[in-house]
Amino acid sequence: MSFLFRCLIKKIKRIKTTENILRIHSIESFGTHDGPGVRFIVFLQGCKLKCLYCHNPDAIDTTGGTSYHIEELVEMALKMKSYFGKKGGVTVSGGEPLLQSKALIPFFKRLKEEGIHTNIDTNGRILNHFSKALLDDYADLIMLDIKHMTESGYVALTGMPHNEIAFNLAKYREDSGKKMWLRYVLIPGITDDSKLLHAMGMHFKDYNTIEKIEIQPYHKLGIHKWDTLGWDYQLKDARENTEEELQAASDILKKYFKEVKIN
Repeated sequence: MSFLFRCLIKKIKRIKTTENILRIHSIESFGTHDGPGVRFIVFLQGCKLKCLYCHNPDAIDTTGGTSYHIEELVEMALKMKSYFGKKGGVTVSGGEPLLQSKALIPFFKRLKEEGIHTNIDTNGRILNHFSKALLDDYADLIMLDIKHMTESGYVALTGMPHNEIAFNLAKYREDSGKKMWLRYVLIPGITDDSKLLHAMGMHFKDYNTIEKIEIQPYHKLGIHKWDTLGWDYQLKDARENTEEELQAASDILKKYFKEVKIN
């Protein structure tokens, strides 16, 4: 293939359509806490939840963000490929990445063509034709955020009903036989109750695709963003976890999961 022909093909691929454009909140290079190995992390814009502890509240608005052509993102990932090693790759987070499942399909397809590991960090609210195709064919791993084990607790934390939607996505992933991690934010006095931790363990104890569960210690790093947006941060009085509380939660979850990690 001639150089001019390759340039023409690249130019054609860059034609902006809704199928090859992603709305991006931010991008992080050399991430080490969002999947295995060194990651190139793309935070997508837009989310249907408004979690009380969200550290990227400016990513909630579905009309915000910056447009990127998927080939731009692929080129950026390729520049990092030598750092990925055997475990690293690309993680899409958010916001909620599955809201843009249609555009993520060609993006992940290109990454797979380049031999790059793909991972999705999701709250599990979207399970439609496009997200199923993405999960089935192109996502090497998903990290599913479990917000709460009860409906009332889920509504209080996220502002939305039907916590079982995330459980349905987990079951769909389990049935596919493809790898999954769980994530759980441990908020003192809200999500750290031992009954909730045991309930989560019992719900997922027979899942074979779950490689690990990650405990996310509670923090207030995004509170200034809430102030900038003029929103009331309702967890101002919540405190951070003690080492003893984190270890106690880990000890409970180790009874049910192959690996428990405190991030």
